[in-house]
Amino acid sequence: MGYIQFILLLLQAHAVFCNTEKIIFLGPSDVQIPVEHPTLEDLKLETLSPQQWSLRTHIRAEFPTKSSKYGQASWYLLHGLQEGQRYELRVCWAATQPTGFRLDAYTLQAVFDTPELVTSLAQYSEGRQPDPIELEDQQPGITKRSARSLESTLFLQVLAAADYYTMNKTLMEHVPPVYVDIILDPYLLNVFPRSLVPTTVYIVLLAISSWYLAKYISEWFQAFAQHSNDSKKKKS
Repeated sequence: MGYIQFILLLLQAHAVFCNTEKIIFLGPSDVQIPVEHPTLEDLKLETLSPQQWSLRTHIRAEFPTKSSKYGQASWYLLHGLQEGQRYELRVCWAATQPTGFRLDAYTLQAVFDTPELVTSLAQYSEGRQPDPIELEDQQPGITKRSARSLESTLFLQVLAAADYYTMNKTLMEHVPPVYVDIILDPYLLNVFPRSLVPTTVYIVLLAISSWYLAKYISEWFQAFAQHSNDSKKKKS
């Protein structure tokens, strides 16, 4: 019981310093990915995959308005997924930056068929395009993705709304970017998040060690008590 309380205490301590928002989804079926320009790479989105599962970045936030109820949108690309595989995606940020996040994962077709989503994606992508001078130095042609035209891919939309009030006029007029970790976590056998495996192994080893230690201490006390009784009998 003491170990359980200790683990809960550690979780509570973590919650003081970090907030987390997450979604759980299944990998979609493979779709045809454009291999000639324009391609998904041309959107200049940051990407996540089961191999590159963690991204540390800054996300722009804004106070909610009538036109953007959930704040400012940022877009990311989730690729290399497996069809039918369960995934958990988490956004973690410091409690010192009060922010409300909303996460949505969309198939490529769902985004391209929805004018509001396409507009939001295009606006975000436009702000990430390199300087025209840099583009002149890039070699045109087919991207390196040509060998894999079929892939399970999703768009991730992250909406960030500032959730604070302060007398500081500058902070009220200009919301600072939020420093976040975005983590893509596959489920093992669609049941257990991969990131929890080390913690689970540690708890299992701790439980086994505790059982053997308790058994050893119990046997030692029994032997000590038996020895004391034998000594009393000999004296009597």
